[in-house]
Amino acid sequence: MNDSFILRDRKWREQNERVTLSSYATFSGDSKGRSKEEPEDTFRTCFERDRDRIIHSKTFRRLKHKTQVFINPDGDHFITRMTHTLNVTQIGRSIAKTLGFNTDLTEAICLGHDVGHSPFGHTGEEVLNEILDGGWSHSENSVRMLSVIEPLNLTKETINGIEKHPWKFKEPPFTNEGLICRYADRIAYLSHDVEDAIRARVLNKNDIPKHIISQLGKPGSTWINSLVSGVFKASSDGSVKMDEEVLNIMNDLRKFMFEKVYLRDETKKEREEAKKIVEKLVLNFANNPDLLPKQYRTSQLEIENAVDYVAGMTDRFALKEFEKL
Repeated sequence: MNDSFILRDRKWREQNERVTLSSYATFSGDSKGRSKEEPEDTFRTCFERDRDRIIHSKTFRRLKHKTQVFINPDGDHFITRMTHTLNVTQIGRSIAKTLGFNTDLTEAICLGHDVGHSPFGHTGEEVLNEILDGGWSHSENSVRMLSVIEPLNLTKETINGIEKHPWKFKEPPFTNEGLICRYADRIAYLSHDVEDAIRARVLNKNDIPKHIISQLGKPGSTWINSLVSGVFKASSDGSVKMDEEVLNIMNDLRKFMFEKVYLRDETKKEREEAKKIVEKLVLNFANNPDLLPKQYRTSQLEIENAVDYVAGMTDRFALKEFEKL
């Protein structure tokens, strides 16, 4: 019998992971499981099922109309949360495959890492953080969207990787695949946000500090290759890290982008307008809870339900709802 016709079901795939992956990888057969027990799939591993569930979710679908950096941009080629997420997933998969980690788990985490982002990017996040007692985080909201609002019953490895992917958490994800998402996310957004800024004529290539160009090369795919290579260079002992010299350059680039692009004075009026929209929408739905769809009435506190609903909106839907007011 020709080997290519052997049925490669879940058990075969789980066994194949133990043969082909690094001993530091997360094996699907050793998963910590899901919040609610359910029968295993005949063909797919638990992490493959996580990935597929996220891709087919409504929460994921809305990413195509959520802002990355530029609010409601006119051009067709600006990065959205959807294209950013696909960039992160591709980078994460490349890193995981080269280092011998679990690509299916990496993909699941990367695909779900930003589904909880509010409309209008980090500006919306700042407003919601001020409104809610105890604060608000897009990564924690991603977990809430996938576990409460649209419950997918994902594995604990995927949930943890999504929640802990931001660098602000001192406690890192408990899997190497979660750490890969943390690096892939920053590599992706710094690389493509520079291109967006140049496209929008906010930046000129000559504005970028020379020491960054000399280390990473020209903006675009060359930057991604240089930053990813920094991960490969330092991750030889079974843990995911970035070469210190490359990490310092990446941190310098991030500081430059915050000063010249993300928080530049020219966007102050635009950010204030976005804040006003988010604030008024939250107050409107908190005061009129009957207007909320049923799946968003999960808390005893009306303000929390309103925040859940507004946080899940796309930019254009938020603008449309604001116009109704």
